Amino acid sequence: MSKIYQAINERILVLDGAMGTMLQRYNFSEEDFRGSRFKDFPHSLKGNNDLLSITQPNAIRDVHYQYFEAGADIVETNTFSGTTIGMADYHLEDLVYELNYESARIAREVADEFTAAEPHKPRFVAGSIGPTNRTASMSPDVNDPGFRAVTFDDLLIAYKEQVKALIDGGVDLLLVETIFDTLNAKAALFAIEEVKDELGLDIPVMVSGTITDASGRTLSGQTVEAFLISISHMPLLSVGFNCALGADQLKPYLKRLAHNTSFSISAHPNAGLPNAFGQYDQTAEEMQVLIKEYLDDNLINIIGGCCGTTPEHIRLIAETAKDYQPRN
Repeated sequence: MSKIYQAINERILVLDGAMGTMLQRYNFSEEDFRGSRFKDFPHSLKGNNDLLSITQPNAIRDVHYQYFEAGADIVETNTFSGTTIGMADYHLEDLVYELNYESARIAREVADEFTAAEPHKPRFVAGSIGPTNRTASMSPDVNDPGFRAVTFDDLLIAYKEQVKALIDGGVDLLLVETIFDTLNAKAALFAIEEVKDELGLDIPVMVSGTITDASGRTLSGQTVEAFLISISHMPLLSVGFNCALGADQLKPYLKRLAHNTSFSISAHPNAGLPNAFGQYDQTAEEMQVLIKEYLDDNLINIIGGCCGTTPEHIRLIAETAKDYQPRN
C-alpha cells in the first residue's frame, strides 16, 4: 500500500502551488522554449510550458525544489496539457510520452532528495492530468448541438498514453484536475483503470473539479453533488476542487462536498480572483487567513494553491496546516 495512505491519516498534506506563475518569472522567449533540439521546428512553441521539461529542465526542477522547501508534501508534474489532444495545438503529438516521462522523472528526483534528507516526512509526486481543451459533454457549435469536437474514445486513447508515461516516470499518484467537463474526467478515470489492469498495479488517484462561477456548477452544468455522484464509483484517494475561484469563494462548495462524501477532500484554490489584467493580487498572508478557516471547519485533508500561488503562499499554508488534524 502506498505510503501516501499512511501520511494522509497522520496529517494534513500540503500540495504545491502554481507552476505557470513560477515559470512566468523566467520570461522565457521563443528561443528558450525551443532550446537547441527544436531550434528549427516550423511552428511557434512559446507558451508550451509542458515542453520546458525537455528544453529547460533545470527551471522545472527548481520550481519543484522551491515548493518542497516551502513545506509541500506533494508536487505536481509539469504535464497539465500533456496529451496528444493538448499538444496538437503545437504540432507535438509525437512528443507526449517523452514529455510526461521526463516531467515525472524530474519531480521524482527532487522528491527523493527531500525524502532522503527527512525520512520522517516522505515527499510525493502527483502526475498532473489536465482536462484537455475540448469538451465531450457539449457542442462548441451553437448551431449544431449534437456535434462533439472530441469523442470519449479519443479521450481514452490520449489519457492512456499520458497515464502510462507518468507511471513509467515514477509518480506516486495521479491527479485528474481542473475538471470542467465530467465526461472528460470519466475518460481519464477509465484510462487509469485500464492501465492499472494492464500493468497489474494499484496507484492512488485524486480527482479535483472546477466550479466556474457563482452558479456553483462546473462548466458542463453539474452541481457539487452531481459531480460527486459521477465519480464516486471509483476508489479515490481524494475528491476536491481547484482553480477558477479564490479560497473564500470556494469554501461553500467544499462544505457541500464534505457533507456528502467520506472520501478525503482536497482543495487548491487560486490566489483570489484575477484583476483586470488577469493577474492575481492576493498575498500569501491574505490567503493564509482564508485557508485557516478551512482548517477550523475541519473541511480538508489536502491543501495547496492554484493560479497565482507561489512558494511563499505554500509556506504560510503549510505553517498553518501543521497545527491541525486532517478531516476524518
